[in-house]
Amino acid sequence: MSEPTVFIVDDDAAVLDSIAELVMSVGLRAATFRSAREFLDGFDPEQPGCLVLDVRMSHISGPALQDKLNTIGARVPIVFISGHGDIAVAIKTIKAGAVDFVQKPYREQQLLDSINEALRLDAESRLVTGTGEGFAERLATLTERERDVLEQVAKGLSSKSIARVLDISYRTVELHRGHIMEKLRVRSAAELIRLVIERRNS
Repeated sequence: MSEPTVFIVDDDAAVLDSIAELVMSVGLRAATFRSAREFLDGFDPEQPGCLVLDVRMSHISGPALQDKLNTIGARVPIVFISGHGDIAVAIKTIKAGAVDFVQKPYREQQLLDSINEALRLDAESRLVTGTGEGFAERLATLTERERDVLEQVAKGLSSKSIARVLDISYRTVELHRGHIMEKLRVRSAAELIRLVIERRNS
């Protein structure tokens, strides 16, 4: 498998160069694109990596590109960057599968942490896909109650809401969530939801 690449898409040349330099300064490979169309023209879903994507761009916006990638079944993890504190857009992109939504001006380490997490998720996703039943086997280790909790987590419900729906205590839900994440080897609810959705769509 080829070396992971951090694909950076931004119509601001200065920002594009700045992020590329940051990425390469820690030994990662970077590829830059001035537009969503330019990125799509050369996109290869078999190439491991992640996408650092500006929200507001001419012609095709960042969220619009995310929609196009989701439509064609491309699972490249996305880190959005934005100079505008648009909470509604942030929520929409996260629900659509984005790894993170980073606001400008960002701390360099914050952006690098998000990029590293996206690369980790991509590597894990490809490993699961490559081994076929890796995720299915882990899923089979869940108890019936853990499956009930997982179903509600996948719907985006909070632990308090899940407790009400299943008529169990908040603490019990939290314990089940911890066991689920440990058994499925995930680190966040967002990653958990993403894996469940990919499993259903596969």
